[in-house]
Amino acid sequence: WSTAEALAFGSLLEEGYPVRLVGQDSGRGTFSQRHSVLRNQLDNSRYIPLNNISKKQKQFEVVDSFLSELAVLGFEYGYSLVEPNTLTLWEAQFGDFANGAQVVIDQFIASGERKWSRASGLVMLLPHGYEGMGAEHSSARLERFLQLCAGLNLQIVNATTPANFFHALRRQMVRDFRKPLVVFTPKKLLRFPACVSSFEDLTEGSFKEVIDDPQNKDPQNVDTIMFTSGKMYYEILDQQKNYAELDNVALVRIEQISPVPVKQIREIIKK
Repeated sequence: WSTAEALAFGSLLEEGYPVRLVGQDSGRGTFSQRHSVLRNQLDNSRYIPLNNISKKQKQFEVVDSFLSELAVLGFEYGYSLVEPNTLTLWEAQFGDFANGAQVVIDQFIASGERKWSRASGLVMLLPHGYEGMGAEHSSARLERFLQLCAGLNLQIVNATTPANFFHALRRQMVRDFRKPLVVFTPKKLLRFPACVSSFEDLTEGSFKEVIDDPQNKDPQNVDTIMFTSGKMYYEILDQQKNYAELDNVALVRIEQISPVPVKQIREIIKK
């Protein structure tokens, strides 16, 4: 997962797009998954590998911010407006840390384009999933963001593969418009053995709003389609191993929850 993220950042830097990542412990990653800043233990100097790719690349800026979500997210929203060609990301240390920035989310990120005709490509990375941290540290409040979705104002993504995360980040910059993106980033899947992508998944294709059952089950045998999202796909997939007769159930992942990918869902149902 973290490798796909680094490759997304690095490829954008090489293509002329600066990248700015701000949040609590963003240098090492909240769950020690990123390692974007290396420290010299003798003099405490910093070395950032992503700033040493080539001479023609743009700058990668990573900042460990204070626990003042309202102020930090408000600043990053403004940064995304004045620097639309920079991939600007704000990462909460835990999903619920967005609680303290709710005013910025409601009044600016979700509604700024409609109110002031200002387009923002800001990315919010919100760790999400019940993995022993307690309710207030585990839920990034997916339902709260979905309540804010109207008129194509927000993109809500809960990706299940590193490659899809890679393409979602790159898509923010390479297309010709800007929309805020909320990514519900996993905890369990950061190191989960089944959550991997091939190099070809990164170099080819694009972001998939919906992923069909990868086991190529015979459509004639399928009488049930189960729509899943995020880590639940892997948990249900693991349970399927115990039931050989479940070839009649197709596991379909909805990777982009808003805007709802109606066309892609209909095509899968039709199949």
